[in-house]
Amino acid sequence: MYLNKVFLYGNLTRDPELKALPSGSQVANFGIATNRTYKDKSGAKQETTEFHNIVAFGRTAEVIAQYMKKGRPIFIEGRIQTRSWDDKESGKKNYRTEIVVDNFQFGADGAARGAVTSTSSEQAAARDEQPAPSDGEAIKYPDEEINPEDIPF
Repeated sequence: MYLNKVFLYGNLTRDPELKALPSGSQVANFGIATNRTYKDKSGAKQETTEFHNIVAFGRTAEVIAQYMKKGRPIFIEGRIQTRSWDDKESGKKNYRTEIVVDNFQFGADGAARGAVTSTSSEQAAARDEQPAPSDGEAIKYPDEEINPEDIPF
């Protein structure tokens, strides 16, 4: 058995471009960028970015084009596909490798994480009402030992 499966989590590099195929089905093309952080031989932290061409079809394409914009995070599950065509002007054969979306999820952003937005005056009032704890007011743990038999699971 052979396997062609891709999982990517990254940010859109451009807004999705939605087009209709001659059959009437929708197709969306867009790009995403993924980052990788590693340490080189000298121990210095390095970061590389990879850019991926993504294509989605049907209802998936419509939803992505409707809700996703440049810079938004997205999780893509799909397969790698390389297509080729002949350039009529130069006579050269061109290739394009892309990820065909099978499934996707919207990535998390500030509003999606359950963050409550408030005005700056509300934030200032909350800060004034609740003074920051000093070092002496740290969390106090009980002095007694915990018996493993007291744990209910």
